[in-house]
Order: sequence, then C-alpha cells, then structure tokens
Amino acid sequence: MMRILYRFIYITILLLSFTQATRVAAQEMSSIYVETPGLFDKSETFEVDFTQTRQAEYSFPLPVGKVVASSQQGLEIETTKGDAVKAMFEGTVRLSRNIQNFGNVVVVRHPNGFETVYANNAQNLVKVGDKVKAGQTVAIVGGHGERYYCLFSIIVNGNKVNPATLIDVNAHTLHKQIVTVKKVGNRVSITTRLTPEQKRQRAEKAQTVSLDTNDPFQGKQFYRLNLDMISEDPKAWHYPLEGSHVISGYGGKRRHAGVDIKNGPGTKIYAAFDGKVVQSGVFSGYGKCITIRHRNGLETRYSHNSKNLVTVGEMVKAGQVIGIVGRTGRATTEHVHFETRINGKAFDPSYVFDHAKHCLQKGTLQFKKNGGVSRITK
Repeated sequence: MMRILYRFIYITILLLSFTQATRVAAQEMSSIYVETPGLFDKSETFEVDFTQTRQAEYSFPLPVGKVVASSQQGLEIETTKGDAVKAMFEGTVRLSRNIQNFGNVVVVRHPNGFETVYANNAQNLVKVGDKVKAGQTVAIVGGHGERYYCLFSIIVNGNKVNPATLIDVNAHTLHKQIVTVKKVGNRVSITTRLTPEQKRQRAEKAQTVSLDTNDPFQGKQFYRLNLDMISEDPKAWHYPLEGSHVISGYGGKRRHAGVDIKNGPGTKIYAAFDGKVVQSGVFSGYGKCITIRHRNGLETRYSHNSKNLVTVGEMVKAGQVIGIVGRTGRATTEHVHFETRINGKAFDPSYVFDHAKHCLQKGTLQFKKNGGVSRITK
C-alpha cells in the first residue's frame, strides 16, 4: 500500500514539474512574440517600399547557408560549424538570451516595422539595446550533433510572417516590392504589389519565345501563357478592332478558324501584341491578310483587309495600326477575320480576348503540343 502511495506521490511530482516546465517554456517563448509599441498608433496600415532597399541595407542571415526547411513559421538554414549569423536589416537588439527549446536567441527590431529572430545559436554576440547594421554578425550558428543550422523567422507586431513573402529563400535575395501591413484585431494581414516598371518587366518576361520560330514548346509537351502577367501592362496588348462586335464565332459547322469582328468600312486594325510580321499580302480566301508572330508564343492573323499597312519582317508594337477593315477574299461584308494560333494550329481567340469587353481574359492558358487548350484560373 505504501509503495502505491509513494509511486502516486512520485508521479504527481513529475507531472507538476512537467507542467511548471511547460508553463515556463511558454512564458519564455512568449517573450519572442510581443507587440511593437506605437507601431499602429497613427494608422492601422503602414507600407514598406523594398524596391528602394540598397544592397548594403540587406543581408541573408547565413549568406553561404542552405535552406533545408521552409514554412509559414520560418526557415531552417543549414551551414558549417562556426559560421556567422548576420542581421537582415539595421535595427536595435530587443532580446538576446537563452530560451528553452530555442537555444540562444537574438531578436532585432527594425525601423521598417519588422523584427527578425535568429535562434539555435551557439553564442550570441550582441546584447539588448545594441544598434546593428545589415550584415553585421549577431551570433555564431549552433548545432546538434554534426548539423549546424539557424532557426530564422520574421515577425511583425508579434505575428509570424512567412519569410518567402519578403525573400527568395533559394536565391537569398530580397523581393523588390512594396509591402503593406494592416492590423486586423490582434493579427496582421500582409499584401504585396509591384511598381509599374516591375509590372512592365514581368510582362516582358512572359513573352520570351523566339520570333524565329512558331513553336514555343521547344521539345516539351505543354506550354503555358500567363495572361494576368501580360495584362499588368496596358501597353503590352490591344484588342484588334475598337468599337466592334462578333458576327461569327469560332468553330461550328463551317469549322471557322477564327472569329469575325465587325465595325464600319475603313476602320483601323490594331496589332494584338508586340511582334514580327511574318506574312502580309493576298492569301487565298483570306484576301489581304497579315500574320504576326509574338514573343508570347502566339501568332495572330487579320484578314479581308482593304489595305495592309505593314510588310514582312517589320517589327510592330501592340496597338500599332497595321491595316484597314475591308471585304477582300471570300467575305460578304466588311469585317476582320481574326485568328489566334500556336505551333501553327488555330484555337478559339475567346481564350485570349473577352470580345464583349474588348480586354484580355484572366488566368493562365495551358496548351498541349498535340493540340488542345485549357484555362487555369487562380
């Protein structure tokens, strides 16, 4: 009976010790994730323009390290024994001490409103209140067994931020973007946006296919075209015929290879995208016809024109006037027969353009090399 009583007392002591240790660990951990005084005093929203951040104003925590785990909670960056842990931005050390289950921890509060956390350190080299610069060594990386790594996270007002929102975890670079932080109750929401120039550059990157070939697949079975990226730059596209409406759709019994869009005679025809004129002249039943090859992988065709205003080999811009509406070839009324093609195969132009609103469609198009197209929406 006494043995049972002793065992009960022993287990009770263990449970109380465990509970106390758990409570202490939770309290210790809570010292990392605290609100930043005054951060939202003037407004519940603030912005950080990282497009203006210079190279000397940013450092990856372990420049020669390798990210072996990435999540919403943070990064595990693996390196070698004795490697130096660097401050991401300039700031003030808010916390520097050993915390249960985290090892030696350094937290740096930055003027931009964010805080960075460097944990599992073998040794902290800064103390609370120290001013640090971007790239300054704040600790020596710690390890377990033969592995040496830093546990890195980003927080704002006590809330964890997915590091991938701010940095390219593989290239170790800072995303050049404008970040908006909004307080929502006890939490925060973070959104990002690009500058107009960045949007233009992204649109150009979406159009990288050589103009010397009409095959964007380059040995692959699928090709994707991001219309959202192109639409970010209003100068990167143009509807072929302003003030027009569709009088004959794609396909049907006639196996119509495009859409017929109509406006009055003499109306200007516009290039849909930047590109190179690969055909301009009379072409069978098309009458006077123009075909343009684009870096986004497409070819567009405009036919039944009364006059072509561009010649083969000419480089044109989206929205440039390339012809005049007519009824040459097999046409019973003035209109533009407009086609979209990929790898020589015609597909419904409605995948690319909303003919009612005269704008680009949303989402990403996926093309199969052997034919077929589908829309991938977010």
